Amino acid sequence: MTNTAQSTMTFHPQPQAGPAKPWAFPAPERGTLPNGLTLLRCHRPGQQVIAVEVLLNAPLDAEPASLEGVGTIMSRAFSEGTDTLTAEEFAAELERCGATLDAHADHPGVRVQLEVPASRLEKALGLMADALRAPAFPESEVSRLVKNRLDEIPHEMANPARRAAVALSDELFPAESRMSRPRQGTEETVADIDSDAVRAFYTEHVRPSTATAVIVGDLTGIDLDAVLDRTLGAWTGNTAAPRRMPPITTDDTTRVVIVDRPGAVQTQLLIGRTGPDRHDMVWPAQVLGTYCLGGTLTSRLDRVLREEKGYTYGVRAFGQVLRSAPDGSGASLLAISGSVATDVTAPALADTWQVLRTLAEGGLTDDERDVAVQNLVGVAPLKYETAAAVADTLADQVEQFLPDDFQARLYERLAATGTVEATAAVVNAFAPDRLVVVLVGDASAIEQPVRELGIGPVSVVRG
Repeated sequence: MTNTAQSTMTFHPQPQAGPAKPWAFPAPERGTLPNGLTLLRCHRPGQQVIAVEVLLNAPLDAEPASLEGVGTIMSRAFSEGTDTLTAEEFAAELERCGATLDAHADHPGVRVQLEVPASRLEKALGLMADALRAPAFPESEVSRLVKNRLDEIPHEMANPARRAAVALSDELFPAESRMSRPRQGTEETVADIDSDAVRAFYTEHVRPSTATAVIVGDLTGIDLDAVLDRTLGAWTGNTAAPRRMPPITTDDTTRVVIVDRPGAVQTQLLIGRTGPDRHDMVWPAQVLGTYCLGGTLTSRLDRVLREEKGYTYGVRAFGQVLRSAPDGSGASLLAISGSVATDVTAPALADTWQVLRTLAEGGLTDDERDVAVQNLVGVAPLKYETAAAVADTLADQVEQFLPDDFQARLYERLAATGTVEATAAVVNAFAPDRLVVVLVGDASAIEQPVRELGIGPVSVVRG
């Protein structure tokens, strides 16, 4: 028997996107607490997880040469107890708040970061303030942190990407520069760190008058002034004159350094030099041009090395600020990074150089520039959906002596940057005669083919 009944479907109109809402990077409100702590607050309705970052003026170049890594140990020890709480009690109190507390040391200084639900801000901010005001630095915990750090170092040096970064820093900066050595210290220097050393570094460099706090999130219903008065405002300390920043000098004469890893089936490539920091007027054009060169899967380097040649799963070009100064005398690292099979190391390097030469000869296309602007500017609202992302960028601006509206203006400047300007910036940034090449791989297999390329003098580092 045939069923002749026919079913019908009702199609509803396809939803259409509404008009785009205007967006700009949020502007903070700036102030100073009575104890001298600089404060940036930023109300972000709907962001119920509040992010707090405190920047401490304790740069790596302030570490004693024989105790490099003490800044890292100090930053990790902030969460290991206070004058009233043991390490276990402190961790338990943080957990009850639903909060996370992290800290790390880098060339500009130490950052302490807190994330907590808005409803528990005061309790968690009090814990953070206590960690900064009266850290215990117990010998047992410091000793444990030192041992943990010593255990990490061999693993880091076994990682090809990390080993390449260490080698590049050693090549670019003079031996007397702190930037030439690992940020978190070496086995020799870390082994000598104890509680007294951590306490001495803390006493010398950590005080509210030279620190900045950034608070971002939904502050509705929170009397932030009162909360701050009872927490970070209770942190006291003496004043200090601004610390003189040593000049940054580099040597980016083109050369190749091979870090030998016998039997390695892949070669890690890190090609870099130093360039201007974000104070320089070329920065927006450099960001745009670098993105076109190696910022995405459709970039020049990926199209050639990944799609056409199949040498790699991906290669990236990037610019990363190392340290800034009020007078704009800072520096950034400009680099190309990726890994390739051992037997195609020399061809991949040759093709990278060809990409750079072609870029200098023919320039970027308008389509490349337009896609880069769309990706960099168009996705900004998504990039800054969380309070932590906004706080981190505001902290970057403080750390790099930039105005509070820098990021907002940067997007405007990116959108206004033309193809010619982006081309000139990236060609200058990645000039083939100003790049140091680090290859972590099997020297017996790659040294001779790389020498035959004639890029520059080749040296081999064992281990």
